[in-house]
Amino acid sequence: MRGLRVRLATMLRSLLVLVMCCPALAGLAPSAQGSQFPAHWWAAVSKDGAPSWEILPQEARPGEVILSKRHELGLLSNFAPTPFTFHGKRYASLEGFWQMMLYPEGASDPRATFPGMVWKHTRDEVAQMTAFVAKDAGTLAEANMPAMKIDWVTFGGKRIEYRPAQPGAHYDLIVAATRDKVAQNPEVRKVLLATGDLILKPDHHQEPNAPAAWRYFEILTKIRAELKP
Repeated sequence: MRGLRVRLATMLRSLLVLVMCCPALAGLAPSAQGSQFPAHWWAAVSKDGAPSWEILPQEARPGEVILSKRHELGLLSNFAPTPFTFHGKRYASLEGFWQMMLYPEGASDPRATFPGMVWKHTRDEVAQMTAFVAKDAGTLAEANMPAMKIDWVTFGGKRIEYRPAQPGAHYDLIVAATRDKVAQNPEVRKVLLATGDLILKPDHHQEPNAPAAWRYFEILTKIRAELKP
């Protein structure tokens, strides 16, 4: 009997060690960053066929997570179809909000009356765009700016410097719109809070010293801190 008890105790200890070494057996989702986070956030993706702009999930350093569009963290991207209302107007995405400011705001807007200038979209059309469609519309509008010799966009009839060296009115608008996007989309809020204290990193290569408004991952980190109890 004593020998049986010893063998049972040895088996239990072995099983406990196995569970501790393999969180999946305990019903957890193991990951390189800790079992409290979904493992697929860091799942390796083949570089073959991946777009040149993309930073892949496995490129995160310890304590970081890439806000990849390949899974639910993509909801935090400006590209995501996460409609929200801001200053009484509904936008299909944060990207649509961002890029529509590059377009003429009305018939009296000097951008609308500039000789020979072509606008392939209206401001309202861009406001209802998402993802690369919105980004491409913005690229078209930005191409018009040098010809007009302007460095500003508009919102509420006011001219706003577009790429200031220091955070200014444009940055404040983007932060406020991002905050409303999170507040008005429960799933976005849920995903943002699920990142805990991980360092949020972009899923695309940004230009060196990008203006603060472009660093959406830092804006989201700020909003996450505001949401935490």
